Amino acid sequence: MVAVHHRTVDVGGLTVFYREAGPADAPVLLLLHGYPTSSHMFRHLIPALAGPYRVIAPDHIGFGRSSAPDTADFPYTFDALAEVTRGFLTALGVHRYALYVQDYGAPIGWRLALASPDAVLGVVSQNGNAYEEGFVADFWEPVWAYGAHRTPENEARLRPALGREAVEWQYTHGVPDPSLIDPDVWEHDLALLARPGVDRAQLALFGDYSGNRALYPAVQAWLRSSRVPVLAVWGRNDEIFGPAGAEAFRRDAPDAEVVLLDGGHFLLESHGDEVADAVLRFRSRVTGAQDGVRRPRRPS
Repeated sequence: MVAVHHRTVDVGGLTVFYREAGPADAPVLLLLHGYPTSSHMFRHLIPALAGPYRVIAPDHIGFGRSSAPDTADFPYTFDALAEVTRGFLTALGVHRYALYVQDYGAPIGWRLALASPDAVLGVVSQNGNAYEEGFVADFWEPVWAYGAHRTPENEARLRPALGREAVEWQYTHGVPDPSLIDPDVWEHDLALLARPGVDRAQLALFGDYSGNRALYPAVQAWLRSSRVPVLAVWGRNDEIFGPAGAEAFRRDAPDAEVVLLDGGHFLLESHGDEVADAVLRFRSRVTGAQDGVRRPRRPS
């Protein structure tokens, strides 16, 4: 059995919970989760990757077992979550790493990359957007409306996203055989969402999400200039971030590997082995970047 450690570290007075496995001298793979989950979403992936990688998966503030302060005491923005993640990496002494981002993890990871471009050895995006093409319009319209006008009416349209039906749907939509999805995953998320004050924290992040789109040109420029290796492994049936978001990486990272699997938003619950295999194959490109070797670009 792979030894997976469950630890906490103090970052500016906040407790950050994280899972860690793998040798200390292996390339670091930083796993950044999405909404409404936590590092729990990586519970099967971590032991599958540990060894070739040193895998580190924190819970964002307001999620999982990390601190969830009141909105009066913490600014629930993606800038703030990224700042805590930078402090977390500093506390662990991690200075170079590959990113694995999903959903909310993507805008957090992009901020890390823009703040320290040379620190990132590779990018694995699993249904984590960096392009306008990825947004499924019907899903995102109420989010954009709330971001533009935080009225009680627009809030009321988003509150169902905190409830049982919406959370369960995030796991089961686009999955050909939903019986493969362990219902404990959404029960776990719902229990943590039900903590006092977490609803206000999540609404604040819904309201802040539209600001992530302004980062995309800078992220795309970084992909072009850094030539960082990219793997986009995606549930092609995702009705939140569609497969066009995966294909778009090829525009700025022509050597990006795009793997589209017959699943949905939380691909690891139905296709964990396939994702793990793709990320393990990707390791040679990460170690090449660690050694200062970038694959040459194809002629345009």
